[in-house]
Formats: sequence, C-alpha cells, structure tokens
Amino acid sequence: MFSFLAATAAPHNAFPMPSAENSGIVPLLYLVAGVFFILALRGLSSPATSRTGNRFGMAGMGIALATTLITHDIANIAEIGVAILLGGIVGFTIARRIAMTAMPQLVAAFHSLVGMAAVLVAVAAFMNPEAFGILDPWGNILSVSRVEMALGAAIGAVTFSGSVIAFAKLNGNMSGAPIMLPARHVINLGTLLAIIAGTALYAMAPQAGPGEGWVFWAIVAAAFAIGFLLIIPIGGADMPVVISMLNSYSGWAAAAMGFTLHNTAMIITGALVGSSGAILSYIMCRAMNRSFISVIAGGFGVDASAGGAGGGTASLQERKRRRRGLHARTGGKGHNHSRLWHGGGAGAARAARNGRQAEREGCRGQIRDSSGGGADARAHERTAGRSQRAL
Repeated sequence: MFSFLAATAAPHNAFPMPSAENSGIVPLLYLVAGVFFILALRGLSSPATSRTGNRFGMAGMGIALATTLITHDIANIAEIGVAILLGGIVGFTIARRIAMTAMPQLVAAFHSLVGMAAVLVAVAAFMNPEAFGILDPWGNILSVSRVEMALGAAIGAVTFSGSVIAFAKLNGNMSGAPIMLPARHVINLGTLLAIIAGTALYAMAPQAGPGEGWVFWAIVAAAFAIGFLLIIPIGGADMPVVISMLNSYSGWAAAAMGFTLHNTAMIITGALVGSSGAILSYIMCRAMNRSFISVIAGGFGVDASAGGAGGGTASLQERKRRRRGLHARTGGKGHNHSRLWHGGGAGAARAARNGRQAEREGCRGQIRDSSGGGADARAHERTAGRSQRAL
C-alpha cells in the first residue's frame, strides 16, 4: 500500500482524461485490482491458501500501479522505474533476512511508512491544492477536501507514531513495560477533542488558500502526539493486537486520501485494509478476553493491580501460572529451552522447534550414556532439573 499511495499522489489535473477510452478503462482496471485485493484477503484467511492470496495481492497491486503510471503524466517513467527497483531490492533483502519471530516488528515498521505517506500526501495537497483540483472559484480549498485532508493526515500521523512505538517495544529498543502517565485518559481525550475541533475549525475557515492556516499544522502535530500517548501505556506482550489496529488505521488513512485524490483504487484498498484490520483486532480481543474499545482508547489490558513497573499487562504470578500450564500440557518437552511469547504464533513455532532439538539432544545423550559417556547424560539431566525448579 505504501508504494501505491506514493505513486497515486499525482496532481488531479495530470489525468489524460479527455479521451473517452481512458475515462472508461481506468475505473474498470481499478475495479479489477479491487477484486484481486478481495481475493487476496480471502486467501490469507487460511495457511493452506496464503501463498495464493499473496499472489492475488501482488497481481492487484501490479494492475493498480501500472494503471496509475500509464494514465498519469506524473514524472519520467525511467525515474519512477529506478525508484521502484531500489525499493524492491530493499524489500526483497529485508524479507530474505528477517526471522519469522521478528515479523510483528517488521509489520509495524511498514505500517509507519504507510502512515507517513498519507501525511505527506495530505501536506502536498495542502501546499499545492490547485494541482489536485480541489480549489473553489475564490481560490480556497474546498471544505469537503479540507476535512478529507485533515482526517487523512491525522490518521496517518497516529499510525506513524504509534507504529514507531510498537516497533521499538517489540524490537527491544525500549522497555516493553507499560508507561503510565498521570491522567493519561484525560490527556488522550483532550488531544482527540482538539483534533476534532481543529478539523471543524479548518473546514469552516473563511480563508483557506494554498498553504494558509496554522490549524492544519496543529492538527498534524496533535495527531503525532496522540499516537505516542495511545501506545506507550500498552505492554509489549499485547503489541500484536495493537499492530493489527494500527493496520486498520493505515487503511482508513489511505481511504481518506483516496477521496482527496479522486482515486477509486485507493478508496477500495484503504477500505479493505481498514475493515479487515478492525475485524481481526476484534477477533483477537475476543480470543484474549480484552475490550475492543480499550484498544482504541490506549488502555489495552492495563489494570490498577499491574502497575507501571511490570514487564507487561500480566503479572509475574500470572506469567508463571501460564508457564506451568504449558509445561503440564507439553509434558516438559522443550519447555525449558524456550521462552513463552504471549499472543504470537511465531513464538509457539519456535518453542516447538526448540522442543524437537531438545529431544534430539536427549537421544544423543542416551546414546553416549550407553557407550560409556554417562557423565554427559547425567550433566544434561541435572541442568534440566535446575531449569524445572527455576520455573
């Protein structure tokens, strides 16, 4: 979505739309791309069809990008091709090197790029509205376009700053413990009301020419701030649900900017990403017995007993209880060699892989013991016993 959002940030008057051929084929191609995106979501709903879903998504994105580049006089095609090539090399390199257990923070990093792209597109429309065809006869930005710009920039800024915090917590760049600010709910509510009031004030301003009005910049600054404020009270163990919700935010930001750019494909793509991310977040909250509203409000999983010094939303006793339960269900195989990551299937996969490795090591220890190497096997047993007592 990041590449498509950047590519479609073209001036509205750059369309070679006068011909009837273009006016008919472009919406049709965007509709085909939207169908491919829907099929991609359908395929990604099951591990058995996930690869097919990815291929559908790649095909839809290819159609949307090609249609945009061919039907817009954006810039030199060679320059755009070089940019796409460089971005593809970077993305391919990251995808090849990233571990599956690091996938959540990678997704958070990519979401931050989508949010920043939405902010930059909104700023471009604010600074040069004439190129986007959103000026009225009196030289002011259309009121409806002001609302779309403000909403797109605000949601994009929240997505960017929130994704940066989520990435830092998951990647270990900052503590995963929730940071509890005094009167945080009052601060969050006040900032949100300020963004809403600023959007209304900017939409009703009598003078709103190109680059005019400090209210727009105040909205963007407040949105960046509330993104940080919403995520820092959330523990690192609950970040997967937060990332899913930020994914939804990025979709709504892209959809809002699609209205400003008069681009059907962006509206379809943004709506699909936003709605699917919200549904996934709701399902995850139900599975984890969390409140969906608390995710949006920035108080996800935090209660008074946990405090701000804990390593996550679950207390130490609760984490020990979960580990003992997992140990009982697995019979202790591999549990002493793995770490429990709440809310992550990748952690479970790594635990299973470590369990198989531990079983192989145990078999080798038994073979060595039968061939005269009993000291190594007994040392392995003593180490396992100490690990179990530590739990």
